[in-house]
Amino acid sequence: MESQKHDRANFSCGKDSLDNYLRKQASQDLKRRVATVFVLVNEPEISVLAYYTLSSYTIDISALDESFAKRLPRYPRLPATLLGRLAVDQTQKGKGYGELMLVDALRKSLEASTQIASLAVIAEALDENAVNFYLKYGFQTFQQDPMKLYLP
Repeated sequence: MESQKHDRANFSCGKDSLDNYLRKQASQDLKRRVATVFVLVNEPEISVLAYYTLSSYTIDISALDESFAKRLPRYPRLPATLLGRLAVDQTQKGKGYGELMLVDALRKSLEASTQIASLAVIAEALDENAVNFYLKYGFQTFQQDPMKLYLP
């Protein structure tokens, strides 16, 4: 995302927290290197159609499914990639942009994991619809928090 180039003002996915993040916080997170924000635009237009964020993360090994955790070293915290937000503008729903953005996020996460270790992608869902979206793509829920999911 380029703050000066991409128009975020009219983005509306129907979730205030996701809308406000893109409008008010995303550029600060980029500057402070807290998260990287990726946007989908229909060039030459500059309006954001969809976006997602990626950042480094650590997970507690005890939160993982035992069948997955038993293959891992017994470090208390393990490296992961956080897919913190993924949103599609309401005017663009049903066009496959959610899947497109998820696949792009997973591809970027996999590429980065060859340079910086990451054993899973973590997604934080805001509601049951989001949980079901991630489950459809093979994510598993954390034992203690069904709104948080991971893809090994």
